[in-house]
Amino acid sequence: MHAHALICFSSRPGSGNPALVIEGAPRDLAARQAYARERNTTCVFLDEDGVTPHIDFFYPHARSPLCLHATLAVAAVLFVRPGIPATIAVETALKGQRLELSREGSDYFVKLAPQAVPDLDVTAAQVAALLDAPGIALPSLPRVASVGSPKLLVEVTDTDTLYALAPDLAAIAAWGQAHGVNGIYAWCRRPDGDLEGRNFNHLDPALEDSATGVAAGALTVALDQALVLHQGRASGRDCLIRTRIEDGAILVGGAAEPAASA
Repeated sequence: MHAHALICFSSRPGSGNPALVIEGAPRDLAARQAYARERNTTCVFLDEDGVTPHIDFFYPHARSPLCLHATLAVAAVLFVRPGIPATIAVETALKGQRLELSREGSDYFVKLAPQAVPDLDVTAAQVAALLDAPGIALPSLPRVASVGSPKLLVEVTDTDTLYALAPDLAAIAAWGQAHGVNGIYAWCRRPDGDLEGRNFNHLDPALEDSATGVAAGALTVALDQALVLHQGRASGRDCLIRTRIEDGAILVGGAAEPAASA
């Protein structure tokens, strides 16, 4: 068994979201969960005993159907191999979602398809209650979109509003479980034309994501445009996610590099 330590969606060298890619591990789910819990980081197990490599994601607290920053880490491991093709197909272990990996310079991209989402009519008042932000002004209507994990996308007016949010995480979790939605992704437009976001889907605020690739993909679907999306200021790990649309597919990508301690 061999583990590669990487940081992904880096906005600058050393600033990204950490992940471990583990090759050659036994397919013991309890052991894999224990491994992620002991290392307190996102782990993705790369299984290559079939025609298409399978990737199996574990956060310290739970197995996950999809994690795009860890998928970038897999791409960084695979594309250093000699004779590798221009694109690589992989499949997620939990739900069998097919992903296509590619490399463009120092960036890696994951190609996904938009997915069906629950038909929900979410009001501004409901969002204000979930965010614990009475009277919050929303520049656009909240909506749900997905490239593998449905997100409630909520636009706020600016970065000051974004980072002032201290939502009711238990209420968000309960609402999401009731409606088949994986948390709230709050975002805003920046003066430089880029976007900035925060993801709320954990009960512990200390676990807030530094980069949420599935939310970036969902937001690309909702806005129907390519994005440059900043995230991670709240966690102290500045991240940068780039997306675009090609023939109806969504590409989500960014940097992935070996961690300094690797």
